[in-house]
Amino acid sequence: MRIWAIMLRILRQFRRDKRTLALLLFAPLIVLSLMNLVFNGSEYESNIGVVRVPDILVDQMEQQQAIVINYESLEAAEQALDDRNIDAIVTLGGASLQIVLEGSDPSVNKAVIMLLQKLGEGLQPDMNTEKLNITYLHGSENMTAIDQFGPILIGFFIFFFVFLISGVSFLRERTTGTLERLLSTPLRRWELVLGYIGGFGIFTIIQALLISWFCIKVLGILMTGAFVYVLLLTLLLSMTALTLGTLLSAYANNELQMIQFIPLIIVPQLFLSGLFPLETLPAWLQKLGLIMPLTYGTNALSDVMIRGKGWDAIAGNVIVLAGFSVLFILLNIAALRKHRKI
Repeated sequence: MRIWAIMLRILRQFRRDKRTLALLLFAPLIVLSLMNLVFNGSEYESNIGVVRVPDILVDQMEQQQAIVINYESLEAAEQALDDRNIDAIVTLGGASLQIVLEGSDPSVNKAVIMLLQKLGEGLQPDMNTEKLNITYLHGSENMTAIDQFGPILIGFFIFFFVFLISGVSFLRERTTGTLERLLSTPLRRWELVLGYIGGFGIFTIIQALLISWFCIKVLGILMTGAFVYVLLLTLLLSMTALTLGTLLSAYANNELQMIQFIPLIIVPQLFLSGLFPLETLPAWLQKLGLIMPLTYGTNALSDVMIRGKGWDAIAGNVIVLAGFSVLFILLNIAALRKHRKI
């Protein structure tokens, strides 16, 4: 009888906490549906630029399900390769194929090479596709998976831990009554928000610096760009995660509810941050990545660490991340109205 009483108490608690009940039942379904879309996406189609190659070679590429784009000049093709509009440039040098791979994604490199190696059948005898003269715009044939995913993992772990720690810490300020006592003082909402963000921000900056330095200097993850840009991007990701974590903590009543935001806020960002080729996903899912801060952070980190890009390439992502932080700060200020009217 006493066991039954305890069971009834738990059931009533879940019935009153509709958010926990909904996340318990539906969050796994949402995450599993997202994973199904990611892992069962369409097969990746290689985008190959060609410059003055025979039509028979183009036909053979298209039969191998490649998307072939003809360019009038090698300069135009090289610009498209640098902009990542294509995966490789194919030209014919003598009797052999000259291949220039974009190089930043080993899986894409392998797919292009395998496709070109299959072109021997049906070609003219004087066209040798068995021996490919391959060069890389970025990376090399020795590039590993950790080099490819390193920028994504750096951005993700910084974002995840800062989001979780800041959200739980700010929530504790509320549940222990500290926030209410501060709200009873003459402090204005924006002063309170900026004070908390500044205080938590010092530790998130240290964390971002430590993770970036450890991954690049100790683990030896590929780094071809300027380290100062990596630091800038990780700091912006930390600030975005910090402001987002404190914002969502205003709508959680306990640590469990704060953790429940992870499958809805963090997991989708991981899947759409470049860990899997976005081109293979449905169009609506690709557009969903445009509203996720981690997408911009990992794209910019990849541009710096793998492709050696500079400020011109990452400026747009930097502005977007800064915009996210400002937006979340303003929403934080507005969210405090539920605790005190000024």
